[in-house]
Amino acid sequence: MAERRTPRRTDRETVRTPGRDDRGWGGAAEAGRGGREPRGPREPHHESLGSRLNWLRAGVLGANDGIVSTAGLVVGVAGATASGTAVLVAGVAGMFSGALSMAAGEYVSVGTQRDTERAALARERRELEEDPEAELEELAGMYRERGLDADLARRVAEQLTARDALRAHAEVELKLDSDELTDPWQAALASFLSFVVGALVPLLLITLSPGGWRVPVTIAAVAGAVAVTGAVSARLGGADPRRAALRSTVGGLLAMAVTFGIGTAVGGAAGM
Repeated sequence: MAERRTPRRTDRETVRTPGRDDRGWGGAAEAGRGGREPRGPREPHHESLGSRLNWLRAGVLGANDGIVSTAGLVVGVAGATASGTAVLVAGVAGMFSGALSMAAGEYVSVGTQRDTERAALARERRELEEDPEAELEELAGMYRERGLDADLARRVAEQLTARDALRAHAEVELKLDSDELTDPWQAALASFLSFVVGALVPLLLITLSPGGWRVPVTIAAVAGAVAVTGAVSARLGGADPRRAALRSTVGGLLAMAVTFGIGTAVGGAAGM
C-alpha cells in the first residue's frame, strides 16, 4: 500500500504546479490523482474565466456601439428638425437596424470560428484513428514541455487517452473544449441585446427631455455612459480604465458633434 500511495502524492503535487490559465491541465490533474472516476456529475467548469470575460467585454463594447451610433443619429436628426416624432422614429429605426446588423455580423464571424473548430477536431479525430500511438506520444511530449517528467507525462497521456483521447488532444493541443464549441446564435443574441440596451440610453433621453434641453441632456448623459463602458471594457482587458474612459468620451462627443453639425446643415438647406 505504501508503494501505491507515494506516486499518487507525487503525481498530485507535480500536476498542480502549472498555472491555472492552461485549460489542458484540468485533465492532467485528474489523471495525476490516479485516474479515478469522478464521484458525481462534473462541475460546469468547461468555460474558462478568460472566455467569460471575453463574452462580457464583447457585451460592454456592443452596448457602447449602441450608445454612440444611436446618439449620433438622434442628435443629428434633432439638429435638422424640432419634431420629436421624427427624432423618435429615426432613433427606433436606427436602434433596430444597428442591433440586427451587429447580430448578423457576430453570427457570421462566430459561425466561421465554429466551422474552423469543427474542422480542427475532425482532423484530430482522423489522426487518432490512423496513428493512435504517435498521437499518444505527441500528447506525452506536450506534457513534458509543460514541466512533467517523462514517466509521469506518459502516464498522464495514457490515462487521459483511455478516458477520452479526442478531448485530451483538443484541450492541450488545440485549446478547445470538444463538448462546448462557440455558439453563433448565442453570440448574435448577445450582440443584439447589448446594442439595444446601449441604444435605449440616448433614445429615451432625447425623447423624454424638454424640447430646448434634449440635445444638451443627451450629449451629457451619453458622454457619461460611454466613459463608463470604456472604463469597464478596459478593466476587463487589464488596461488603464482612465485612458479608455477618456478615449471613449472624446470619440462619443466627436461623433455627436459631427452628426449634429451635418443635421443642422442639411436641415437648414432643406428648410426644415
